[in-house]
Amino acid sequence: MLFNALQGLTAESKSYHRMGSPMVHMTRFMAVFSAFLLLSLSAVAQNSAPAPASAATLPAVASTESPQIREFQKIEDTWADAINLRDQYSLELVLSPLFIDVSASGDITTRNQQLALLITGEDKFLHLTQKVITVRMMGDIAVANGTYVMRHKVNSSPVDEKGVFTHVFERLHGGWVCINSQRTKVIEDNNPKKKQSGQETPFHFPLFPR
Repeated sequence: MLFNALQGLTAESKSYHRMGSPMVHMTRFMAVFSAFLLLSLSAVAQNSAPAPASAATLPAVASTESPQIREFQKIEDTWADAINLRDQYSLELVLSPLFIDVSASGDITTRNQQLALLITGEDKFLHLTQKVITVRMMGDIAVANGTYVMRHKVNSSPVDEKGVFTHVFERLHGGWVCINSQRTKVIEDNNPKKKQSGQETPFHFPLFPR
């Protein structure tokens, strides 16, 4: 389109050159040059204008909770409900036959020992709450980290134990079973000392509210 307009203006300039004086020729030449410059600037502006972003190129909105966290939170809830309701069958579905548990006090128990403790029901105060904070997926292995509150009996009195856990899961028959559990009790510091500027601090898991 730009080339055709330029050809038309150039032909018109040549016609006036044959018919008119040098002054007329100069005037027509300036008109041709101005029109060419205007059309060129217009074409450059159209080519450089950014195209509107399509819905496919817009950045995805980050989710505050990943699908993996939601999935494993359901498993942790099933685990906690099995403890709280003394449901042996539900606990068997969550724990692998190879399950090993390391409690906050350092006691090591197997799956069968966990089931036996649940059946006897000696601790009437036993109640567990677990919240998943992070999940790392490594093929058929998943590692869930989070916080827990466990109410249990100490010297015939109920005590709330707050801490963090690491649960290692294995994919089995299309589902997930826990093969290893590690709990660490956290002592809350009500008067923390101020840290020096520039000092690195460890990653912090917020504990459940009182």
